[in-house]
Amino acid sequence: MADPIRYYHRAKQTIETEQVYGEAWLRWTYETVPGRATLHLLAKRWLVSAFFGWRMNWRYSAQKILPFIAEYDLDVDEFAKSPFAYRTFNEFFCRALKPGARPVAAGTRGAVLPADGRHLAFANMDAAAGFYVKGQRFDLPAFLGEGHLPVEQRVLTQEFAGGSLLISRLCPIDYHRFHFPVAGTPGEARLINGWRYSVSPIALRRHLDYLWENKRMLTFVDSPVFGRVLLAEIGATMVGRIVQTHVAGHPVAKGEEKGLFKFGGSCVVTLFAPGRIRFDADLLEQSAQQRETYARMGEHLGEAV
Repeated sequence: MADPIRYYHRAKQTIETEQVYGEAWLRWTYETVPGRATLHLLAKRWLVSAFFGWRMNWRYSAQKILPFIAEYDLDVDEFAKSPFAYRTFNEFFCRALKPGARPVAAGTRGAVLPADGRHLAFANMDAAAGFYVKGQRFDLPAFLGEGHLPVEQRVLTQEFAGGSLLISRLCPIDYHRFHFPVAGTPGEARLINGWRYSVSPIALRRHLDYLWENKRMLTFVDSPVFGRVLLAEIGATMVGRIVQTHVAGHPVAKGEEKGLFKFGGSCVVTLFAPGRIRFDADLLEQSAQQRETYARMGEHLGEAV
C-alpha cells in the first residue's frame, strides 16, 4: 500500500491525512496488477464515466445525499438550497453556495485560488524538483496540446515556458464550481479530448502524465494586471461533464464563477507567464516538499510582480 495522502491545512496550520473517497477501489486500480489491467481496459474510458454520471442524474440517487453529508461532515449552512431540495445527487454535487460563503481576497494586484481543494504551487514549473513525488516533470507542450508539433511551432509553450503553475485538486467531497483567479476578459474554452484517469495522488504519484492525457478545457484570460493567464479544467474518472457557465468575451471580476464539474474528482490548472506573479510563501514551502495545501476558493494566491 502506498503512503497515506497528507496535506497542509492552511486555516488550521496543521498537517492532516486525507479521507479518500473510494480509497479501496482507487488503490486496487492503481496499485495492483489486475487493477491496472482493468484501468486500461475499462476505467479510463469515457463510457464508464459517462454511465456513472448518468446514474447520478437518476432520481433514486438523491438517497445518497444525506449519508454523504453525514459521512464527510459537510457544512449545510453554506449551501444555497436545503439538502432536501436537491432532486439528484449530481444536482447536489455541483451545488451553488450562499453569497459570501467564499469571500474573495481584496486588492487589485492580488490573485485568488480558483477552487476549493488541495493546491500545489511552483514559481517556475521548469525548475521544480518534482510534483507529487520527486523527479516528476510537468510536460507543458503535451498539456497545451502542442506535443506533436515541431519545437519552433509551439507558440503557447514558448509563451508559458518557465512560468508559474498552480495545480488545484478537487476531491468528490469539495465544492465543485471553479472561479476566475484574476479579473479580465476570457476567451472561448477549447476542448482537448482525452482519457478519464483519476487525479488523486494515489494515481499521480505513479504517473503525472495523467494530467495531460486526460480530457481538459483551456481558456485564456486577458488580464490588465497579470497579462495572459491560462485556466484549464481537467476531467477525471467518473466526472460526467465539465460545464462552462461564463460568457466568452465578457469581462469578469476576480472570484466570479467560471463553470462547474459534474460528479467525480477533478482538477484545475492555472498558468501564469514568467515574471507575472509571486505566489504566497506558504504555498511554495509546502509544494517544495511535494505536499499540497488545503485552502478554499477566493483565498489569496499571490501578488502581481
